[in-house]
Amino acid sequence: MKTIKLLSLLITIAMASCGNPNPETKETPETPESVEEGREFYQLKIYSFSSDAQVARVDNYLKNAFIPAVKKQGIDKVGVFKFRTNETDTIQKTYVLLPFESLEQFHELDSKLLEDDTYTATGSAYIDANYDNPPYDHIESILLQAFTDMPMMKVPNLDGPRSERIYELRSYESPTEKYYRNKVDMFNAGGEVTLFDRLEFNAVFYGEVLSGPKMPNLMYMTTHADMPTRDKNWEAFVDSPEWKELIAMPKYENNVNHADIWFLYPTEYSDY
Repeated sequence: MKTIKLLSLLITIAMASCGNPNPETKETPETPESVEEGREFYQLKIYSFSSDAQVARVDNYLKNAFIPAVKKQGIDKVGVFKFRTNETDTIQKTYVLLPFESLEQFHELDSKLLEDDTYTATGSAYIDANYDNPPYDHIESILLQAFTDMPMMKVPNLDGPRSERIYELRSYESPTEKYYRNKVDMFNAGGEVTLFDRLEFNAVFYGEVLSGPKMPNLMYMTTHADMPTRDKNWEAFVDSPEWKELIAMPKYENNVNHADIWFLYPTEYSDY
């Protein structure tokens, strides 16, 4: 019994020493929610197809069923983009970009959509597709959170035909998590985001990848009226004094070991 009482006393003393030294001042510990307040979450869904019929079926589903239903759930802007195929990558793909106010909203979306009778009826050709006639080959899903220096998506200010616009999606992979955090810092504290703004790259989002196939990595999307404008913008970026100063800093060396670039264009029913 003495041993138990002594142990209880020691636990009480330890708890008191770790607690608030001033009982009249109650400090609320900083929570992850308060730290991340105001930064959107994004889901990037990438559909891959092997036939034009699949592409058409998913377009019909997205335009007439998915997007109207998603907007009922308070997700105001949805981006839908097509991949510009090339000689080395001929697979047709559709990219869907969704912003979320919280991870809870992201988690609950699919179940809430299935409770929407209009959605399930309008999207039945997609939702109830048979196993031997699927509407796509596969879907890749990437979850991101916005950078601190651009906490919310922006609709690009572009004129001209959508078919000519260049939406450039980039992924920067880092050799380790520490180097990855360093590259994110280069965008925020280092001023890359500010430089992109100054040169009118019309960024849609910058995001830290929370879950994806090529981690640790970040992703971002810039937009341009056409390919000549895109090339001119990047030339200005590379030649800018801000960029030359950044890449000369030893602290930002070796923070990217692989980069992927995809050229997209927005569908006629895309909000971005």
